[in-house]
Order: sequence, then structure tokens, then C-alpha cells
Amino acid sequence: MKKLLIAGILLLAFAPKASTEGSCNTKNKAFKHGEKVIFHVYYTVAGLWVHAGNVSFTATLSMLNNKPAYHVVADGSTLSSYDWIYRVRDRYETYIDTATLLPQKFIRNVDEGGYKIYENVTFYHDKKTAVTNQGVFTIPSCAQDVLSEVYLARNMDFNKLKPGEMLPFDLFLDNKVYNMYVRYLGKETIKTRYGKFRCIKFKPLLLKGSIFEGGEKMTVWVTDDGNRLPVRIESPITVGSIKVDMMSYYNLRYPLTSLIDIR
Repeated sequence: MKKLLIAGILLLAFAPKASTEGSCNTKNKAFKHGEKVIFHVYYTVAGLWVHAGNVSFTATLSMLNNKPAYHVVADGSTLSSYDWIYRVRDRYETYIDTATLLPQKFIRNVDEGGYKIYENVTFYHDKKTAVTNQGVFTIPSCAQDVLSEVYLARNMDFNKLKPGEMLPFDLFLDNKVYNMYVRYLGKETIKTRYGKFRCIKFKPLLLKGSIFEGGEKMTVWVTDDGNRLPVRIESPITVGSIKVDMMSYYNLRYPLTSLIDIR
């Protein structure tokens, strides 16, 4: 499986605990209709960090099959000045049940360096199946897609975890189920290009691919407040390193109380 850039950076990075046999119902307490968050992607190969691309996340209330759903869209692209090196134009969409935070429909339309994928998935959790444009596949009862898991993770109770504890989850991607986990590392105060934050720190297990190394190489920091907002992601890649910083936000559910100082 070719691990794509935006998926690897921003979607596999915030994995939740998701038992395949337990209750799949999670109440949303972390985000609201109209939330938008913008990230800058930085790349280095010789000690110099350059702003190479942007990623935005938006969440709005919608209807799918006459049921209320959160429609979440993630758009990622390289800056035009870097397109000649590696052009990225990615768009991910998910429709998440407002009552359970389970994904109902997932759409992936990506173009990275000329490598293109279009994927359309409909989830039937009661039947433990997912229907894609390539067939019908069996899934665990609580399976997530790479975008819905971000918003589920923001609703986890991190205060019950101990440093070093691993949280498993099931991910459905490329017509396969992957048994993944994240390792909780504790709390830390960090400085990003936006400001200084009190954060919760993780290392997710990554699948080895064309961009990212496998294993626990990526580190993620999310705000230690009710929003659980990702503010920094760092990871080595096959050549150099990637750093992703939150740079602007709109319509958060709560005040960003973890923000100590703006840069």
C-alpha cells in the first residue's frame, strides 16, 4: 500500500481507542458545526525548514440518508512554488453519525506526484461490512476511516491514561482492515510557530510506505483542553523531515485555554 502524504501526516496521527467488541457509541463533546482549522506543512532536508504546503479541516452539520451527520472535509495541497518538486492536491471527506461518531460514508480523491486515487466507501456497521468502488468487505463493528478517527480521538478521555500505555483501534483503508495503535507519552508544554501550548503527547504506529518510515517515528501534540486540537506533528520521512503546525482556527467549541502565549 502506498501511504500518501496528507493521510500519513494528518489522518493517521490522531488515532483513538476503538474496541472491536465494545460499545461504538461516543458522544461528541470536542467540536461543533462550523469549526475550521488550518495547518502549515514544513519540510527540511539540510537543516532549513521551508513552508511547502497547507492543510485545512472543516466540520459542518449535514444530512445523509435522512439522518444528521457531521460532514468533515480535509483539503491538502503543496504551495505552487513547490509543485515542480512534488505536487499534492488531496481531498478527503467523511460523514460521521452525530449520535455515535461512526463513519457512514468516506470519499478520498488524491493526486500526489501524479499518483491518483479515488475511493468511495459506504459503511454498514450493523452488518459489519463496507461497500467500496471495488467490492464488499468485512469490517469490525467499530471500524473508522482515516478522517473520522481524527474527530473520534478528540473525544477520548486522556486523563485516564498512563504514560507508555497503548490504545488499539481498527482502520479501514484501501479495502483492508489495519489493527493499529497509539502510545500515550504524557503531557508537555511546547512552542509552535503559532504559540506556546500545554499539550498531550502521542506516538502513533505508522504503516511503512513511500513517504513515511514504519513504526513509532511520528510524534503528535494536541491541546490539553476540551478541544483536543492538534497543534504540532513531527516525523522523519524517506528524505528529510516533516513538521506540521496549526496556524489558524475558527469556531472552536471551547476557548483555547491551553494556549499560554501567542508567538
